[in-house]
Amino acid sequence: MTSASDLRSGKTDRDENFPVASWIIHPRHRALILSFYNFVRTADDIADHASLGADEKLRYLDVLEAELLGKGDTQKEAVSLRQALAERSMAPRHALDVLVAFRMDVTKLRYENWDEVIHYCRYSAMPVGRFMLDVHGESTATWAASDALCAGLQINNHLQDCGKDYKNLNRVYLPRDALAASAATVEMLGEAKSQPALLQCLHALAARTETLLNESKSLNAEVKDFRLGLDIAVIQAFADKIVGMLKVRDPLSERVHLSPLELLGYTFGGVAGEIIRRAMGRRPLTRPAAGA
Repeated sequence: MTSASDLRSGKTDRDENFPVASWIIHPRHRALILSFYNFVRTADDIADHASLGADEKLRYLDVLEAELLGKGDTQKEAVSLRQALAERSMAPRHALDVLVAFRMDVTKLRYENWDEVIHYCRYSAMPVGRFMLDVHGESTATWAASDALCAGLQINNHLQDCGKDYKNLNRVYLPRDALAASAATVEMLGEAKSQPALLQCLHALAARTETLLNESKSLNAEVKDFRLGLDIAVIQAFADKIVGMLKVRDPLSERVHLSPLELLGYTFGGVAGEIIRRAMGRRPLTRPAAGA
């Protein structure tokens, strides 16, 4: 069996929609976070691999899981994470959860409704936030707001990449009932520009995602770790800007990603805003949902 490392797409933590082990996070946590990221990125790249068959993908994911649990030493990402977790006496529960999502990516190509998408996010995105909170010793009471933020980030990504996911992987995360409500079809995702029906569907899903992100606004105030609070504020700023673009733009034909300058600006804006908020003891502002 080829090493899972050889199946990596080349995407790194620098290519994500959110900062991974950024300079904001305390240095003592970065090695563990990067080990977790590299494990997750490797599994994600396996699930999305263009030339591997479904059975091969599932076999690689099984090997990563087995070695994460100590049954072998051939896959460096699994071994590295296993060792990093052991050093902190942490269980691999969150890494095991994300493997559930990547197996779903291999076997499930369509989603019937919003609840099915959120169920996917429960395994693809929410464990990442929960892992970060555990690394920083935060209470599980913070999980609800974190889950909302992580699900919002995941669905933002689904909307950004909806055309690419369909064309390259025949995978559609847009709920069937949402498409039907707008009289849109899956096949419209293969076009260079969204037809009005599809654009209506995409904008409605973005608005629903904005409501979800609004449920996460308390998170940076709920966490005790100052640096983590700053990091969350930055991620929230990124997510809010992206969902704002998705509410008015066409991801099939327009840019819906942040430029390097925008990333820099929202990073410093998020940091400054959170420092001021903590200094003044204010709760985060919660914006009303669209149409409220």
